[in-house]
Amino acid sequence: MTAEPISQLSQRIAACRICRDQPSYGMDKALPHEPRPVCILSANAKILIAGQAPGLRVHETGLPFNDASGDRLRDWLGIGRDLFYDPDRFAIVPMGFCFPGYDAKGHDLPPRRECAPVWRAEAMAAMPQLKLLLTIGHYAMKWHMGAICRKTMTDTVAAWRDGFMVNSEPRILPLPHPSWRNSGWLKRNPWFEAEVLPVLRQAVRDLAI
Repeated sequence: MTAEPISQLSQRIAACRICRDQPSYGMDKALPHEPRPVCILSANAKILIAGQAPGLRVHETGLPFNDASGDRLRDWLGIGRDLFYDPDRFAIVPMGFCFPGYDAKGHDLPPRRECAPVWRAEAMAAMPQLKLLLTIGHYAMKWHMGAICRKTMTDTVAAWRDGFMVNSEPRILPLPHPSWRNSGWLKRNPWFEAEVLPVLRQAVRDLAI
């Protein structure tokens, strides 16, 4: 896969306005602000970070995980911003490309449902070199893990070996969202830091450093 098809697909994604102009897939309202699709496709990266959707700061800057969640994720990976934003090392493709807005309580809404049916299969087909998918949050887990995705995010992460200890590629390692809102989850589930993070960091060293 050459860089040109990746570049063309990235340009088409950047120009997408479907959630504003043609809301569908059960969405009864259009995106209330100007869309700004945020993702990093790559013809060379071996690791894909499959997140949920950009937050407000990412929407404003156009840089994925350019926030406190990104700081925690980079700590989990054991790398700094220079490696994280190197497209030859990481592709970053969330389930929803645009900031979905806030609910009545001020929480981020779920990813827009227009994105994945329109773009995800094409984006994945453009990156056949991927060897590891990091699925962050249950939306990404359900899409990429299929039948081995458990009923809850916690159960899926706890059963991480189902998608990682396999002989086929790309392997899959499910992760909780690194948002500060999940700090309580991390305290209640110390096995994640003790058991999963060493495996994650070794995989990053093997594939991206």
